[in-house]
Amino acid sequence: MKKVLVPIAPGFEEIETITVVDILRRAGARVIMAGTVLGLVEGSRGINIKPDELLDSVMEDDFELIYLPGGQPGTDNLKKDIRIENLLKRMLKQDKLIAAICAAPVILKKAGILKNQFITCHPSVQSEFKPENYLIERVVVDGNLITSQSPGTAMEFALKLVEILFGLKRLQIIRDAILAQI
Repeated sequence: MKKVLVPIAPGFEEIETITVVDILRRAGARVIMAGTVLGLVEGSRGINIKPDELLDSVMEDDFELIYLPGGQPGTDNLKKDIRIENLLKRMLKQDKLIAAICAAPVILKKAGILKNQFITCHPSVQSEFKPENYLIERVVVDGNLITSQSPGTAMEFALKLVEILFGLKRLQIIRDAILAQI
């Protein structure tokens, strides 16, 4: 079973988090939402989530994919968390998949794992990236790095992650089941 880590920090973007977690679980992934703090974690729109685990308890686990949702102040909270930086560096070293949406690609930049890959992100943080590496596309895949723009792109982003993790056959099954037009 494919294992996916989704760190949840206070101020996470709800649509980006729940949509991706839901679609990946429908596809058969074991998705662990790991809270960066104890207890319920409040999203940027006031929705509370009870994480599956505390981040500290899964730091040594092996994951095929780490997915960073955006949102504010969620992105800033993940960006300043050294545990996230350490996980990202380990995932990069192990040649695992790294995904980020909305403002979250700035976390990848801070962790020093972006080299010359193409990325996309929310236009509000576009200036953080070299113009030659920024693509105005809804979802961008460059090697093991997958990025997307915003809550409005969360569904197609989630479906792209299913395709990458499980292949086209599973993707079609999920698309058919949820009547996705994407």
